[in-house]
Amino acid sequence: MTTRQLGQSGLAVSRLGLGLAAVGRPGYINLGRADDLPAERTSEALYARTVELLDAARAARIRYLDVARSYGRAEEFLARWLGERAVGPGAFTIGSKWGYLYTAGWRVDAPVHEEKELSLARFTAQLAETRALLGPHLDLYQIHSATAESGCLEDASLLRALVEGRRAGAYRAVGLTLSGPTSARALELARAARADGEPVFDVVQATFNCLEPSLAAPLAATHDAGLGVIVKEALANGRLTGANTRPEDASLVGALGETAGRLGCGVDQLALGFVLAQPFVDVVLSGAATTAQLASHLGALSLTPDAETLATLTALAEPPTLYWRTRGALPWT
Repeated sequence: MTTRQLGQSGLAVSRLGLGLAAVGRPGYINLGRADDLPAERTSEALYARTVELLDAARAARIRYLDVARSYGRAEEFLARWLGERAVGPGAFTIGSKWGYLYTAGWRVDAPVHEEKELSLARFTAQLAETRALLGPHLDLYQIHSATAESGCLEDASLLRALVEGRRAGAYRAVGLTLSGPTSARALELARAARADGEPVFDVVQATFNCLEPSLAAPLAATHDAGLGVIVKEALANGRLTGANTRPEDASLVGALGETAGRLGCGVDQLALGFVLAQPFVDVVLSGAATTAQLASHLGALSLTPDAETLATLTALAEPPTLYWRTRGALPWT
């Protein structure tokens, strides 16, 4: 497993990371999920699945792990596994996020799964919760889905608190994750953000895939400026996998299958290979819910798409507004 530095943060990451969003709570936005998880999605059943994935990730030398306060019990599961396996700080680079409150009550059919508030008060409260679980294992703390419209990227008191947390050693790096069609503006604000003259952000985590590649140029410039780049949703919540049976995506699935067949790889590996081929990407997250999926995702590391393949995949891009509208309509399952 190849590792690299996450920008200028000093954090070491593997090219493929593992995110626990899909197994930290019973409901999530991912196509094909009904076939991925145990029939009874109890807390212990999902913890057992989390253990399988983390053990497999450790054996494969995956170095980066991703959780969040809103991912149900993902932080708790990760902390429990670290303790049971006697894994010390530094063995993995671990990132978490604050800003969303998990509200589903362990229900798949909850009317509201999470509630967002990007305030200083929410940051202070959730940092204490994350630290209580992960303690010295917490390396990167990120604003969850920061947007220009939320005002968090121009909140002087919040920006100062983020920097003060880094200085105090509560975490080693400050990051933000981006979502939505106005992500480019949010990234612009993040790069300009300062607290007492000190740059606030060390890392950005963004949605990037062959259906939504609109941040390619801004992310490249951000990486060139010294920030680390993590890519999430490389498989577009399952739309870029064999689990996509949406009638609206029939032509997309056909095109992906044809290209993957030509290269002798899986559709998921093709999609991940597209992301890994971008020089500005430090680490791309696998959101695997099974060890078989994780093994397949690891196979993407040996795929080197040629220029023709990259051009074919780039041509699949959707207008950002359409992509995000489609994503917003995907069901929690």
